[in-house]
Amino acid sequence: MDSITSKGDTRRQFLRRSARLGAGAGLAALLGGWSNATRAAATQLRDTTLRVGTYKGGDSYYFNEAGVAGAPYKTALAEFAAGNLIVEALASGSLDFGSMSEIPPIFAAASGAPLKVIAVLRGDVNNQVVLVPKNSTITDPAQFKGKRIGYARSTTSHYFLLQLLKENGLGFKDIQPVALPPQDAFAAFKSGQLDAWVIYGLVVELAKSQEGARVLRTADGYLSGNYVISTSPQAIADPLKHAAIGDYLQRVAKVYDWINRNPKPWAAKSGQIAGVPQQFFLNQATQRSQPYKLAAVDDAAIKSQQQVADVFADAGLLARRVDVKPIWDRSFAKYLA
Repeated sequence: MDSITSKGDTRRQFLRRSARLGAGAGLAALLGGWSNATRAAATQLRDTTLRVGTYKGGDSYYFNEAGVAGAPYKTALAEFAAGNLIVEALASGSLDFGSMSEIPPIFAAASGAPLKVIAVLRGDVNNQVVLVPKNSTITDPAQFKGKRIGYARSTTSHYFLLQLLKENGLGFKDIQPVALPPQDAFAAFKSGQLDAWVIYGLVVELAKSQEGARVLRTADGYLSGNYVISTSPQAIADPLKHAAIGDYLQRVAKVYDWINRNPKPWAAKSGQIAGVPQQFFLNQATQRSQPYKLAAVDDAAIKSQQQVADVFADAGLLARRVDVKPIWDRSFAKYLA
């Protein structure tokens, strides 16, 4: 046992008090007058590196604007193109923190990959849509029979498409499904190789602007709007990593509060980062189904993910049926109270 934990588990006491004081406050407020052992614990936290998976233009880009830069530990950011890739990195032990839709963790659980979901980001579903070409005669998903429908496998668009087909008495056997990553699907859509495209994110605005694409449906009423924050069991078990993750969650929550209150500055910077007109992001802000909010794990979020898992299982797309409850961890709730 090291010299810090041998003195009444001082390190854990320090981290618990830091958590109660909130993001970034604990380290600065508690150092004065504390024991040498506690100072050593603070030094260990400063020397801890939190490995964070993020996206281009994601929440990590707005820490300065939201006033939450300067964490009392080191951060190592790595950008990813999709949530399933972040899940793979978490499962392999090369990341400590990352966000994704509620779907990639389901496939991780089905394969036995180690992963824990620790918080829920409730957000927009109106930026997830079904697009058709501007001159398309399709006016309803019931007309998808025999058509070439693009989607991204094992994502929210895959789930959205399954639900649309089921609602209209159709299945994958009734359409020509075309599973492609978003950029490849955009090229196929532009060249007329897709009759409809179930897709999400910035590429929706690009297709509307450049190709005159028409929105046939949004995902409002089909998707929960739950996106999740995940980590590894090893990071949860490490008290220093646990404290750093809790602090980082609070910072991310404040970033989304800032985005909700400042859509124009957010859109301006987002447009610069993506190299597109800021109006694309303003459109997303004004049309969103609900503001973003980072929240603690609750029963409703677990139930929502279980419903999604059951849909994929019923479609024969999981290696086995999954009980999602064991992958959720409530030990970070105090940071998001």
